[in-house]
Amino acid sequence: MRIVLMGQAPFGAKTLEALLEKGEQVVAVYVPPDRPRGKQDPLKTLAKEKNIRVKQPASYRSDETFEEYKSLSPDLLIMAFVTDIIPARYFEYPTEGAICYHPSILPRHRGASAINWAIIMGDKKTGLTIFWPDGGIDTGPILLQKEVEIKPTDTTGSLYFNHLFPMGIDAIIESVDLIKAGKAPRIPQDESLATYEPPCDERVAQIDWSKPGTEIYNLVRGCDPQPGAYSFWNDQKIKFYGCSYLKSAVDADPGEVTEVSEKSIKISTGDGILEVSKVRTSDMGKVKVEEFIQKSGIRKGNKFQYKE
Repeated sequence: MRIVLMGQAPFGAKTLEALLEKGEQVVAVYVPPDRPRGKQDPLKTLAKEKNIRVKQPASYRSDETFEEYKSLSPDLLIMAFVTDIIPARYFEYPTEGAICYHPSILPRHRGASAINWAIIMGDKKTGLTIFWPDGGIDTGPILLQKEVEIKPTDTTGSLYFNHLFPMGIDAIIESVDLIKAGKAPRIPQDESLATYEPPCDERVAQIDWSKPGTEIYNLVRGCDPQPGAYSFWNDQKIKFYGCSYLKSAVDADPGEVTEVSEKSIKISTGDGILEVSKVRTSDMGKVKVEEFIQKSGIRKGNKFQYKE
């Protein structure tokens, strides 16, 4: 079966590696255009090492790009971490169609920040979906799904790298096997259960200290490592990482620093304590709280603020 792989980053590279280890025929790899002065994408690097054609179109909308794609005579298109909008004709042309990896239990959490929102919204479980794309945003019939528990200490980073990344590679290989065996299902998504959230960026990452502590903690975890949940102190934006939360009675206003120690800053949420072990600032970068305390002079009684 002639496979075209479309993707990027370590996930795309690991997918290619797994396909080649299984003896699959990958005829070309599509990756985003190179960034000026940036590192070469790992998927592109591996494809070149394996003498696999690399395509980097500036746009997938041109007829020229599509004709070049057709010339590859693909049987299957695999989409492994694709952020571009791909026209439906790319899915329809291969003899076996196209499959796409998405890190949520579709139709819940459609969109580019599915892992972040599963944590921010307090979900107890999430997972991944391999589906047959149809031109909509994470729509199309489901081929298979895998679930994983979201633990109270999980961040977006830990959930992805410890679970959804390796599970995703295995799920793609399993999907290819099912397609080759003629046993790959096409299960319609239940549109009544669909949710779609916006990208998780700084527009949604500011901490509102008037909210319950568990919601604040979920936001911090869901924005770790990117984009970083933040608040303001002395008009400076401070991003929080490596946090823990203890729900308890506390005699301090929400956002007020209740304790400063060598390894952490404790902040009141009004109904609990958020403990922070790392921060990022514009002048220091991402540092351990210990360095931030020494250089900033923050102390008990100071308050973090929400800015409209």
